[in-house]
Amino acid sequence: MASVLLVEDDPVVRAAITRALTGQGHMVHGVALAIEALREVTANNYDVVVLDLGLPDLDGGDALRMIRGVTNTPVVIATARDDEQEIIRLLNAGADDYLVKPFSSEHLGARVQAVLRRARDSKQLVVGGLEIDVDHRKATVDGRELSLTHKEFELLSYLAARSGEVVPRAEILASLWPSTRDDQTLDVHLSWLRRKLGERAAQPRYLHTVRGVGVRLVAPR
Repeated sequence: MASVLLVEDDPVVRAAITRALTGQGHMVHGVALAIEALREVTANNYDVVVLDLGLPDLDGGDALRMIRGVTNTPVVIATARDDEQEIIRLLNAGADDYLVKPFSSEHLGARVQAVLRRARDSKQLVVGGLEIDVDHRKATVDGRELSLTHKEFELLSYLAARSGEVVPRAEILASLWPSTRDDQTLDVHLSWLRRKLGERAAQPRYLHTVRGVGVRLVAPR
């Protein structure tokens, strides 16, 4: 059972989602405004936030950025907006998943369970001089703390958890960006990570691209 903050201004939709998630064993608290959501995530420890974008007081995209400023709680976007560039932008801004309305209660429940599993499979990862504290979302390399965005941290942790293994690009996208098939999203995040790790694609230390296959994270020799 998980505690869910549902941010949805339509009372009919909010009631339907609340019934569905409650029926799946979750505790759900619903609010209609972005400012209420920010107050809730600041004061309480929720396991996941389900966020609509069309809120009356503040655009959901702005609300997402503000939520990310105070908590790393997983956020699932649930909205009628289906523009691919908007989806990519919000995933890069820190959303953990994105559902386009209408969707079934089973589909929403499965997505919520997926982000909860990723959040709970937390541990300390060490690869050479790279250390990742998944619980506290902190990463250091050679003792230097890395300033990572939400998605950069997820990508680094995902690869470090499978250190030495070539992880297929399609698998990375399906796990971290399930609502897009745009390879450029992965390439951009890999480029940002390399810069912060102090390496280049031509001279990798940790992040090695296997052309046409995927990415492997290994300790420097």
